[in-house]
Amino acid sequence: MTLGIVGTGALTAAVITGLKSSGNDARRVLLSPRNAEISAELAARYADVQVASDNQAVLDGSETVMLAVRPQVAREVLQVLRFQNDHHVVSLIATISREEIASLVAPAERVTKALPMPMIAHKLGATIIFPPDPDIAAFFGKLGKAIEVESEHEFNALSVVTATYATYFRYLDTIDDWLESHDVSSDTAREYIATLFKALAHAPEAAPASAFMDLAKEYATIGGINEQVLSELESQDVFKMFARSLDNVYRRVSGPWNVDV
Repeated sequence: MTLGIVGTGALTAAVITGLKSSGNDARRVLLSPRNAEISAELAARYADVQVASDNQAVLDGSETVMLAVRPQVAREVLQVLRFQNDHHVVSLIATISREEIASLVAPAERVTKALPMPMIAHKLGATIIFPPDPDIAAFFGKLGKAIEVESEHEFNALSVVTATYATYFRYLDTIDDWLESHDVSSDTAREYIATLFKALAHAPEAAPASAFMDLAKEYATIGGINEQVLSELESQDVFKMFARSLDNVYRRVSGPWNVDV
């Protein structure tokens, strides 16, 4: 089978890096020539990855076609391409509906949405898939965890989670800045923060029956310092403001034609 990818950015590089890192995946991958630097580097690194002359050549030489172009240019790129009815099209463009993608890639009949994250280069994280598709679930299951959902509403809601990454790192940066302001060296602060939060990330897996709020209460000992910080943030409606931001992102990603999350 030949996998074709239209759009060659960081996400495409992550997909291929994760796919080829095990050393036992021999499928041929055909890349569009843009981004020239990334596509050339991937082709030089992996013998079974090649750069096509243009996007149409990617389609003509592939059975499965992944779409990894930016939503701002997706319509312009896709409407000039000639898809076949037996193409399996996998859209990685989270902010464009499956219905719209299907209209742009007609007469291709098998259209799947997937939302992988860059950490799949290291076989970490999860990829959401709609509608359920055993082939695509198996593909992304090799690159982390594949989660199939039954509706685009659920897909869009889950995709909002990806809008919280920068906020998470800004949260850690606040802790880091505070430690350094109290004369902790930057190396020590970073190492301590990274180690602690890596350990905390395992808590939900270690206690699968516990809700996230149960875990919060477990750490928020009555009269303790965790309870103090949590209470102060709650009193300022920080988490309500956060939830409103998620609502705003959901409205953005659920529209018929949007921009990157």
